[in-house]
Amino acid sequence: MCCDFRGLEIPCCSSLSNLVVFVSMATIQARKNQKGENRYFVQVRLKGYPPQRATFSRKTDARKWAAQTESAIREGRHFKTAEAKKHTLADLIDRYIRDVVPSRPKSNKKRTAQLSEWRTRIGHYTLANVTPMLIAEQRNVMLNETTRRGKPRSNATVVRYLSALSHAFSVAVKEWGWVEENPVFKVTKPKEPRGRVRFLSDDERTRLLLACQESENPVLYIVVVLALSTGMRQGEILNLRWENVDLKRGRIVLHDTKNEERRVVPVTGHALELMKRHMKVRRLDSDLVFPSRNGQTPVYIHHSWLVALKRAGIKDFRFHDTRHSAASYLAMNGASLAEIAEVLGHKTLQMVKRYAHLSEAHTAGVVARMNERIFGP
Repeated sequence: MCCDFRGLEIPCCSSLSNLVVFVSMATIQARKNQKGENRYFVQVRLKGYPPQRATFSRKTDARKWAAQTESAIREGRHFKTAEAKKHTLADLIDRYIRDVVPSRPKSNKKRTAQLSEWRTRIGHYTLANVTPMLIAEQRNVMLNETTRRGKPRSNATVVRYLSALSHAFSVAVKEWGWVEENPVFKVTKPKEPRGRVRFLSDDERTRLLLACQESENPVLYIVVVLALSTGMRQGEILNLRWENVDLKRGRIVLHDTKNEERRVVPVTGHALELMKRHMKVRRLDSDLVFPSRNGQTPVYIHHSWLVALKRAGIKDFRFHDTRHSAASYLAMNGASLAEIAEVLGHKTLQMVKRYAHLSEAHTAGVVARMNERIFGP
């Protein structure tokens, strides 16, 4: 007896290449590679669990790994599965793009581009070797790179890349059984700047609407009024179809939204009157509310929008800021954050917290009324 493992003696073998050590659930087999170097192949087997395998150049490392793996299996702790060693990150991304991305049409193109970037960077690694440290290293590289336009990549952009990778790993954990846990969960996301809150003052709004009325584009004015009064996105307005517009009940039903949820938008006052007038002169050869000349695609307003901004003398204002303006007006007129979220179609209150300071007077009034009712005037 000349060799032992964890207190068990075994017979010595004349040939190193034929040595096999049996230890409860683990076996260690010594082999020689093509260069004649010693390699130790370890396999841990336990009923009900996939076999765990690894190869080491030193027997001490092989013994240590076998002991740690056995202990992890017995105690139910995380250990690298055979699937994680069988598949690369590229395999995971390819399957995700093929099977999952088509079911998310709103983010199809962007999600594919983000995951393709990860595939290029670390796709050759097996899933067992895609660690939080490896992902964090690539996060730092991304933060220090410039975009194709020569500008520094923003923290928000890197967060989106991490989110795309995280969702792919979550699917691989829950549905495919390729990995035991999502390594992205342990990676710190870059801090994003506070959301932009740029809204039109009363004077700016008056000047902009006047410029839109004088625009050569006949629908620019009504499009901007809808945006300011409802908080609808530009794409939601321009892709409107008459079948989704109910002027009798004063509402628009949006089926194709950013978060892929149906939303009902109230249309009242001036906006409703404009829509009723617009419907009287609608084109009968197109179901689009704001069609282009060919009637098959939405009208193009970008150029006329920029001209209107210039004529109105308004700077640092994008069309999407009309959505912020609508939310700000709601807040300043007493709407709660929950009500603003419902109007804008946000799933959570996180996105509308940026408007909280604008509704402080309303909040103070609510608290004052509550105190008066409880304790008296």
